[in-house]
Formats: sequence, structure tokens, C-alpha cells
Amino acid sequence: MLNIPSEKLKEILIKDALITSDNFDSLFLEAKRMGQNIADILISRGLITSDYFYNVVSKYFGVEKVDLLSRSIEESVLKLLSEDVARQKRVIIFDKESDGSLNVAMEDPSDLETIEFLKKRLKANIKPFLATPKDLNKGFSLYGRHLTEDFKKIIEENIQASLRKKVSTIEEAAKDVPIVAIVDGFLSYAISLRASDIHIEILDDIVLIRFRIDGVLHEIIRIPKEIHQAIVARIKLLGGLKIDEHLKPQDGRFRYKIGPDTIDVRVAIIPVFYGEKIEMRLLPSTQRPLSLEELGILGNLKEVVEENIKKTYGMVLVCGPTGSGKTTTLYSILNILNRPEVNIVTIEDPIEYDIKYVNQTQINSLAGINFASGLRAILRQDPNIIMVGEIRDEETAQIAVHSALTGHLLLSSLHTNDAATSVPRLTDMKIESFLISAVLNISISQRLVRKICLNCIESYSADENTIQFLEKQLKEINPYSKIKVPKILYRGKGCPACSNTGYQGRIGIFEVLEVNEELRKFIVSPNFSLSELNSLAKKNGMVTIFEDGIKKIATGITTLEEVLRVIRE
Repeated sequence: MLNIPSEKLKEILIKDALITSDNFDSLFLEAKRMGQNIADILISRGLITSDYFYNVVSKYFGVEKVDLLSRSIEESVLKLLSEDVARQKRVIIFDKESDGSLNVAMEDPSDLETIEFLKKRLKANIKPFLATPKDLNKGFSLYGRHLTEDFKKIIEENIQASLRKKVSTIEEAAKDVPIVAIVDGFLSYAISLRASDIHIEILDDIVLIRFRIDGVLHEIIRIPKEIHQAIVARIKLLGGLKIDEHLKPQDGRFRYKIGPDTIDVRVAIIPVFYGEKIEMRLLPSTQRPLSLEELGILGNLKEVVEENIKKTYGMVLVCGPTGSGKTTTLYSILNILNRPEVNIVTIEDPIEYDIKYVNQTQINSLAGINFASGLRAILRQDPNIIMVGEIRDEETAQIAVHSALTGHLLLSSLHTNDAATSVPRLTDMKIESFLISAVLNISISQRLVRKICLNCIESYSADENTIQFLEKQLKEINPYSKIKVPKILYRGKGCPACSNTGYQGRIGIFEVLEVNEELRKFIVSPNFSLSELNSLAKKNGMVTIFEDGIKKIATGITTLEEVLRVIRE
């Protein structure tokens, strides 16, 4: 990242009335303590946006900023530089001038060494432009136009090579060059497609490879059963698992390097009818925690969340089904709360991201560490803030509630369909209603929707049937709603940058139940019911997930189809 001297950045931010001198100094010290860039801290705390920062950088250094998201790049120009070199140097060639000079988007246009390298390699004059990491990633995704054919060709060649080779043991097969190349091919291809998960599933006659991209599973390739055992053994070897164990589930992890990026790969293997199924979760090891705005918590919702996480005790719950982004939201809140004057301790299963100055504990059933026993141990560590990855059972719930009662701010997640259901869910775990009323500050429910690809976004007029349907849905879901149904909708046409899906990336849609005095009294009331709690919360101004989705539809962030898909799941 191209950096502005901190004093100059401070001067600009104060001039634009975005921060006070004391606040900047405090955050600068915090950035030094955490080993982060001051700009990353400012962005993750929601004080500035990424676009604002890069516009400031562009003006300060006198370097033109390029928006790769809104322009087309000819393949012949893009591929003047190979993908591996482009990723390594964090550059994209996006245009060629009539005199033969090349326009190059760079994360750091002041990097003279890289500019000189490109001049010699490409034998052309280089004109550097400033680009954001998001822009560059869009450029890298364009290399994938013909990646599917290349990937399938490489995999097929290595499958044939593996079938021809004779190896005496499964351990030898796991280290055999074609099998190594096949597993590397899966990982590289998945990362290039921004997949979050790889599924390797054995059927009666074939092995099915599927990637989860932006929350949706896609079949990628089918491979012969004959090499399944060798692939499983290879992944077990990488994950530090027992190669000869086939009847018990196993979990492991390893790191995979692609260019300058390192990916943490979490491996889960279970025995199924025809053999062993593998699931690999791909986690960028250097990912910056997102700000509330980047998560999708906007406007009034953001104010409610910020106000409640500032409290020194009580409980903040994040609810939703598996894969709805609960852990990412918890990490973002932790990052906001991570200050020198507080002691933060977590108990997680597993630890997904390493956060500096947060004491993170991993569940370990072999060592007798579960959520309940880990939480007991945490309470002896003099914590101010505690995060429990998930409240799953009565014992954990009891300890968590009593922790929140005794001067600790406790963050955790629950598997519920909406924010209000967190109350009866805790009751099911034998928590008394008066305790829930006393400790619950807010309950956040969320889903993830795919974002419209900005490279191919288009608007269209909603037909009368659609408008009537949305109006009816809004009235049924929240009779007190003040949300207006949009008459202009948006969608992605499909382009190479989004693999012709019309979507690129994901964002959350949320509802936040703030437990005020009226709701606290109702929770302990003998007449308590979930439907009445929901109704009372809406009357008090709670925006439902569907309404938040409608807001994001109206602003062109996502589509109507996406919002309906996730709230119906």
C-alpha cells in the first residue's frame, strides 16, 4: 500500500472534519501497537472509506487513479504480463497507447524497482496509475477467462499420468508428482475463482469436485474413482492427519502459498458410504477485519451496534444459519473493541483469523477443552471482553450469561432464524427469563447475499406485479415498515470478471434487535410469546432482514432474486 506521511494524512482528515487531532493520535498509537497501517485502522473503524483514502493518496502523490471496475481491458493487453508475475508484483496492464507505452495499474505507483522491472521485461515505457486492492483483484480475475479450459487440461493430463504410474503404497501415491499437481491445481483454481470452500465427494462411480463461490456451490469437474484414495492421502499429508485412518472424522489445517498471498486451508474429512469426503475451507491468512460498513451494517443499524458494543457488560449475540457470516461479524466487532486498556479473551472452534493482542483459545476435545470448560478458564484470566464462538449447550449458556452479569461484555453466536428467536433459544437452554432480560443488549441476525458485479451492472424498471408482490411482503413482514418499494431494480448482465454470473463478492443483510426497557419488561412477562416480541420490536423501530435487503436492492448493491433466495433458505 502506498502510504501518506501520518502527519499529512492527519492534516487532511482534520481539514475534512473527519477526525479530531486527539482521536487521530490515539488511533496512530493503536496502529503501531497492533502492527497495522493507520489507514487500515481508520477504514476498519469506519472513520473513512477505502475510496476516500485512495483519492487522498492520488492527490497527494499526483498519480492518476484508475477504476478498473468500470472499464474493459483487452485480453491481448492484459496478457502481455503473465498472471503469476502480475499477482506477485501487484500490477495490471490495462491499456496500450499509440506510441507503444503501457498504462499499468499498481498498488504502489512509487515502486521504482517494479516499474524498472516492467520496462526491461516488456521493452516499453511504463505509465503507472494508482489502483485499489479491489480493482487489482478484478483485474486478476480477468485472467480466468480461459482458466477453466487450462485447468481441465492440466487435471486431465495428470489424471492420465497417475493412472499409468504404478505405486506400491498409498503414502507413495500421496507424494507422486501427478497427484501433487492435481491437488495444487484444485487449490490454485479455487483461489483464482474466489471460492470459499472445496468439496471432494465420492459417489458410486465418480469423484465430484465442487467449489462454493459467493455462497453457491458449483460443479467444477468429475474425476475417476481410481485416484480418489491418493488425493485423500495427499490432503491428509498436507493437513497433518493420519493417512491410515478411514473410519473416523478428522480435522486439520495447512497453509498454501500462491504468489505473494498465503491461504489458510482448514480440512475436514468424514467417512461416507463410498469412501471419504473432503471439505476444505479457504481463509486468507492476512485478511483485514472488515468495518461495520463493509459488512453491510449501515445507517441506523450501525449506530445501534456501535452504541451497544461500547457497554462494559452484557451480551451481544449474532444469529443466523451456518455460513451466514456470523464469525466474520464477531471478528469485526472484536477489532473495533481491541484497545490497550482492555483484555480480550476468546474460545473458538476453530480460530479462523489471528488478531493481534487478542488472547485466542482453540477448542481441543482431546485435551478436554470445550466451550464450557474453556469459558471457565477464561474467567480466571481477568477479561474485560469475552468471545465464545458459539453457545451450543446449557452449560455454556449458563456460564456465558453469568459472565455477562458480572461485569464482562460477552460476544457469541447462536443458530436461530431471526434476532428475536435468540430469547426462546436461551430459554430452551434453561436460562431464566429474568436473566435473559438483564444481560441481553442486542441480538443481530444476518444472511449473506451476493453483490451485483459492478463491471456489468444495469438498471431496469420493476413491473407492476413485482411492485405489488414486494408491497404485500413488506406489509406482512412488518406492518410498521417505513421502507418504500423501489421502482428501479438492478442486476448484472454477466461478464468475464464475474464468470458470467452477474455477481461478485458478498455482503450481509441484517436485523438488529435492541433490548430496551419495554422489551426487557416483556421478556419477563407471564404473557411472553415470540410473535408478540417480534411485533413489539418492529413497533419500536426494528428493521427486519427483508427490509434491509430491500434497502440494498434499491441502492444497487444486490438483486431482488438474491434477497428472496437467502431469506427463504
